[in-house]
Amino acid sequence: MEKEMEQYLNKANVLIEALPYIQRFNRKIIVVKYGGSAMVDDNLKKSVIQDVTLLKLCGFKPIIVHGGGKDISKWVEKSGMEPKFINGLRVTDEATMEIAEMVLGKVGKSLVTMVQELGVKAVSISGKDGAPLLKCEKKLSNGEDIGFVGDVKEVNPSILYDLLEKDYLPIVCPIGLDDDYNTYNINADDAACAIARAVNAEKLAFLTDIEGVYKDPKDPSTLISELKVSEARELIGSGYIGGGMLPKLNNCIDAIENGVSRVHILDGRIPHCLLLEIFTHKGIGTAILGENETKFYVEE
Repeated sequence: MEKEMEQYLNKANVLIEALPYIQRFNRKIIVVKYGGSAMVDDNLKKSVIQDVTLLKLCGFKPIIVHGGGKDISKWVEKSGMEPKFINGLRVTDEATMEIAEMVLGKVGKSLVTMVQELGVKAVSISGKDGAPLLKCEKKLSNGEDIGFVGDVKEVNPSILYDLLEKDYLPIVCPIGLDDDYNTYNINADDAACAIARAVNAEKLAFLTDIEGVYKDPKDPSTLISELKVSEARELIGSGYIGGGMLPKLNNCIDAIENGVSRVHILDGRIPHCLLLEIFTHKGIGTAILGENETKFYVEE
């Protein structure tokens, strides 16, 4: 009986620990960039959707921006097309763009179904919807044309505000239109960052396949829990940051400098990583914050 009571008290303590975070972020917009292994593994997919749905039911205003690169690659191969790359970036010709739009739309609808099964209203939209939501221009890779790949140049978030106001959870696939109404595929990290800036999000969370930002990438014990923007710039300048983390960290800095309060880089391979980062004192990933932001985590 004593052991059972201890278990109940532990559960109560977890809920009490979450209370200040619920109070602080109630009615605030949180943008979650959903990608990596968490989109492929069914159990991880379920835990992410449970996390975001719980945030919604706790009074947060989450927006999901999802990728789908692995699924797109799979369907391109199934279609018998030979993928082409320039400087490590996929060349998106007209046929590939058609597949990408179809696949991303399918991914979005499947996420909507999972959210609705948990009793929350959700809507899948693309950057082509609304005014449109995402206006873009052609992206070049070191001056070379890589097809229908776009950079976001303008966000018209009115459709997101409308959905949030009517208590829907918006799920956005990163496809946009240029000034001539051509369709472009947009990097999901870039789209999430642009949307977070446009809606002045309180938080932007990237679900990735790494634990966070390391002072020394070769030493797992050097994981950094919190970083000011100036410290992030120093890390980049030191040459420690490379590969896929470099554009991600630059996106984080850009978001902070454009009004987002905090950006989180989380390991999406850990079940319920979002809840652990947002509702616990120490968190599990790396939080990047502006120079004027005070440390919110309570040191034990």
